[in-house]
Amino acid sequence: MKNRLEISFDHWLITQMVEENSRVLDLGCGDGELLKNLVKTKRCNGHGIEISEKLVYLCIEKGLNVIHGDIDSGLSEYQTDSFDYVILNQSLQQVLHFEKVFEEALRVGRYAIIGVPNFAYWPARFQVFFLGRTPATSTLPYLWYESPNIRWLSISDFITFCNKKKTKIVKAVCINDARIIKFFPNFFASSAIFLLARFKNIS
Repeated sequence: MKNRLEISFDHWLITQMVEENSRVLDLGCGDGELLKNLVKTKRCNGHGIEISEKLVYLCIEKGLNVIHGDIDSGLSEYQTDSFDYVILNQSLQQVLHFEKVFEEALRVGRYAIIGVPNFAYWPARFQVFFLGRTPATSTLPYLWYESPNIRWLSISDFITFCNKKKTKIVKAVCINDARIIKFFPNFFASSAIFLLARFKNIS
C-alpha cells in the first residue's frame, strides 16, 4: 500500500476502510486517483462514474474502468448488491437529488463510504457570523458564484440524516488536514468520512 504521505489523507483513510479484492464503484471519481490506488494496493475490481468528460479521459489514460455519466440520473443499470463498496467522496453535496443518490448508493453497494465537507467548521462559522460572507476555507475553497456545492451540511446534519434513513454508521472519521479530530468534531473538523451500511448487513 502507498505510504500515507504519497496520497491525500482522505484517500488514505478510505483505502483503510476497503477490504482487499472488493468490488468498488466510485461515484464522482474525479481524476481517478483514489480508484487507481484501490485497484493497485487493494486489488479491487474498480469502476467509476464521472460527469466531466475531461476527467473521464484522464481516468481512461490511467487504465481505469470509468464511464461518463451523471449520478443524479440514478443507478438503475446496476442490480442490488452489485458492489461491495460504493464511494462518494466529496461529491454527494454536489448532487441535486441527495436522498435518491444516497439510497441508490446503499442499494447497489453492501457498504457506502461517503466523505462530506463540514460547513459548520469554525473558520466557516467565523466568516458567516463576523464578516457576513459565504465561507471559503481550505476544504471549501470556492467563491459562492463558482462553487459546485449545492448542499450546505454539517457533520451533525449528516449523522442525523443517516439516523433518519435507518442507516448504520459502521465507522466515522472526522479530520482537519492530516489530523483526526475527536473533540467536538462538528466545530473543529473540516470534513468527515463515513463507512455506512444498511442494517441488514450488520451481524
